[in-house]
Amino acid sequence: MYRSRLDQNLGKQTLDYVSSISDDLEIAFYDIIGSQAHAIMLYENKIITKLEIKKILQALEKLKKEKFQNNSSAEDIHELIETLVIKKTGVKVGGKMHTARSRNDQVALDLRMKIRDDINILCKCILDTIETLVTLSEKHTNTPMPLYTHLQQAQIGTFSHYLLAYSDALFRDLDRLYAVYGRVNESPLGAGPIGGTSIPIDRNSTARMLGFKGLVENSIDATSSRDVVAEYMSAVTILMTNLSRISEDLIIWSTSEFSFVELSDQFSSPSSVMPQKKNPDVLELTRGKTARVIGNLVAVLTAVKGLASGYGRDLQEIKPSVWSTSKIAISALLVINAMFATLKVNKEKMKKVANSGYLTALDVAEALVKEGLPFRTTHKIVGHLVQAAYESKKSLSQLTLAEINKSLKEKDIDSKKILKIITSINAESSLKNRTSQGSSGTSEQKRMVSNRKTKVNTYKTGVAKRSNEVTSSLDSLSKKVKSLV
Repeated sequence: MYRSRLDQNLGKQTLDYVSSISDDLEIAFYDIIGSQAHAIMLYENKIITKLEIKKILQALEKLKKEKFQNNSSAEDIHELIETLVIKKTGVKVGGKMHTARSRNDQVALDLRMKIRDDINILCKCILDTIETLVTLSEKHTNTPMPLYTHLQQAQIGTFSHYLLAYSDALFRDLDRLYAVYGRVNESPLGAGPIGGTSIPIDRNSTARMLGFKGLVENSIDATSSRDVVAEYMSAVTILMTNLSRISEDLIIWSTSEFSFVELSDQFSSPSSVMPQKKNPDVLELTRGKTARVIGNLVAVLTAVKGLASGYGRDLQEIKPSVWSTSKIAISALLVINAMFATLKVNKEKMKKVANSGYLTALDVAEALVKEGLPFRTTHKIVGHLVQAAYESKKSLSQLTLAEINKSLKEKDIDSKKILKIITSINAESSLKNRTSQGSSGTSEQKRMVSNRKTKVNTYKTGVAKRSNEVTSSLDSLSKKVKSLV
């Protein structure tokens, strides 16, 4: 339909090569309502007649109910929809629908509307997951477990502290998506192919009808820039890396060697050969799908990095990467959320490990600091105590006075005071005494749980408002369509 200057049509192989119909099915609905808003604007500005707008809108309404096929001879969804409208109304009417716009601003519009909806869905999924984590945290503010650095036992913490760490990382993911939404929610429609139009259109009118907060004003920027797409992809990729790291923790903790947690059977897989196996395949797939999302981001950045200003057909190839990334991230959040909601926590095993080994070493050193000793001195003293306990295959609290005296290099240190300290410190006292803001101390856990609950509710209000604004605008558009039809 668009080949006015060209004498020959594309051959089948070439058409298959250039066509994006299969990828465009994701944005068919957005293209239809975008066309409705554009057509209404043309009518309101007396560019088309009342009879013409009625016929165009009737045809577009019918297309909402049709299933588009991949075997079309059209190059993309924009050409296909326009062709079908012309088929239903005739070229004298349907041929006016594309007045004062281009496929270039159309695809930019559809892409932004799709991403806008995906952001709202992702924000809701993130909030649901955070809420599940915070609820689980509240149940485990007094569940001691080891904290790790270098995958070696480091300090005594609580299971709630890990869960709150995950929720805080997800809050940052939410922040990133929340911020990019504002930049996505600007309309490029009416920018034309690159330089605008001489026809007296009202770009702000279509923007309002479609629920946008404003315009991508510069027509070159509106049609050829995809930085907000890359920004969206970047935010989702970071989100997926966080989900991947969470998955890795759960994979490790669900092993027989750790046995800190057990996944529900509905999120585990058996072996085809070994009857005893219960594999964390869903978590492993989250790691694997994260790699795909990273690849999608690289594909988008690589596609746009060398393009001159103005639309290039290269941009057609970024759409599958966007659809794939959104789908993976939404699915991953739904699964991770359900997994935490059904997670079995082995509190006794966590407590047992937390009370074994040398996790109270720093607590002992800090207790000696409170007695007036320099930290570097107490660090050395406790290091020697740990070595003595390790050689004797004991915990710190099991050291005798004789063993303490033997290990001390500093002879002016009161060994009886050290004995009193190491026998009085355990997982519970360690967590009670940990008071620095954001620490794994019991009091801080309760404060942070309360704080995160409030934060969740605040964000829920904001996300709901954004979703409702879009829904309200599209409802108003739908009413306009019905009144004109």
